[in-house]
Amino acid sequence: MDRYIRMVASVSRACGVTAAVMIVISVLVVCQMVVMRYGLEASTYWQTEFVTYLLLAATFIGSPYVLLTKGHVNVELLPVYISHRNRFYLALFAAIFSLLVTLVITWSGFEILAKAWQRDWVSDTIWSVRMWIPYLAMPVGFGVMALQYIADIISLLTGREQPFGMSPEESE
Repeated sequence: MDRYIRMVASVSRACGVTAAVMIVISVLVVCQMVVMRYGLEASTYWQTEFVTYLLLAATFIGSPYVLLTKGHVNVELLPVYISHRNRFYLALFAAIFSLLVTLVITWSGFEILAKAWQRDWVSDTIWSVRMWIPYLAMPVGFGVMALQYIADIISLLTGREQPFGMSPEESE
């Protein structure tokens, strides 16, 4: 179990680094686009589409890292006022439900990716991007996030992690 949790954490960290690099590249391309368009009055036909797809990919691929670091938006009003035992069940329910939603999105992402690959879809722009490339980010990001949810559920069930990061003493 520890090996699985460490492996998934490493993959999630790699996803976080990848997403950060994608964001940096996006910023650099936007700067290049501004110089080309307004400084040199040259055409910028691919930059906007490239940055859009890259930022979407960074969002999907960075999501496992956000889950690993518990960086997602979390309203802790209810967990503060319930017992530790009920907090455990609430955290377990939330994680399992989130895992199921993540698995459905992963499956849907693979279906869209397969259609784009088989039918050779391209974007309706001058750049004509093969759509399987940007579509790949969804099943990859959500697939790794599903693995991270499984690791979180294991950590919760085995006591490696406290529900909502709150010790039993933090109950009302």
